[in-house]
Amino acid sequence: MTLTSGTVVTYPSGAVSSRGTVVHVADAGDGRSAVVLDQTAFHPVDTAWPDQPADRGTLRVGAGEFAVVDAVVGATQGDGLLLGPDVPVRTGTEGWTFVVAHIVEDGAAIAAGDTVEVTVDAGYRAALSAGHTACHLASLALDAALAGAWRKQVQTDALGAPAFDALALQESRILPDGSRDVYRIGKSLRRKGFDPEALADLDDLAARISAQLAQWIAAGGAVRIERKGDTLADRRAWVCELPADEARIPCGGTHLASLRELAAATVAFTSTPVEGGFELVMTTTAERA
Repeated sequence: MTLTSGTVVTYPSGAVSSRGTVVHVADAGDGRSAVVLDQTAFHPVDTAWPDQPADRGTLRVGAGEFAVVDAVVGATQGDGLLLGPDVPVRTGTEGWTFVVAHIVEDGAAIAAGDTVEVTVDAGYRAALSAGHTACHLASLALDAALAGAWRKQVQTDALGAPAFDALALQESRILPDGSRDVYRIGKSLRRKGFDPEALADLDDLAARISAQLAQWIAAGGAVRIERKGDTLADRRAWVCELPADEARIPCGGTHLASLRELAAATVAFTSTPVEGGFELVMTTTAERA
């Protein structure tokens, strides 16, 4: 088995259906098969940063329809296909070929050369896209709200504020119409110059962030995905027009096409003590228009 070309992906443009040709079928374990196409609208979960879940949907091959139970990134250096957690490098690493592996329960009836109709669950995709767009907005609003809490110069975010989100983030998960982001507030962040007292009143912080989100959403700015190429491995960025500036964040996920598709977005916080500090969780809830 030799895969020399990565999968062409059409989901960055919002596509929820596509037609592709099977280039490889691999054993995915537990009786399941990994179906690799030359192109697909199906968004897979990324191994290195699994923030957005895989799409849901089906593959139609001839008269047969196969439910896609998962979709993961696959990678090869020319011989042998590694799937999901077994991929040892980040997507885009030079010298590797990256593909979308559609996992089905039994792919014995699918063979290389077959034409496949891909259908994505559009409702689920829309909910994840709303959650992902709101997640980026919330991270920018969080950075802005905490801009005065820094005593030292640190890296900045897409709008020029100190990048609390990037410096403290431990885990991010995109949910249907929302997200959950976990931050670690400990010695490392304090050494960088952050004052944890800025997080003393989480209700006030949530109110200020939610107010900022309301202003941005009311402006109804356009959202687009910029990409260097059409394959899974090519770099992509989320770009959003906001009243004061244009925000650009590297991102391989799916998004809404405009903030007009959101009616509202709000955040809430919880905190839990951990050794050396505490863990802060920001939950973002998006309401679609």
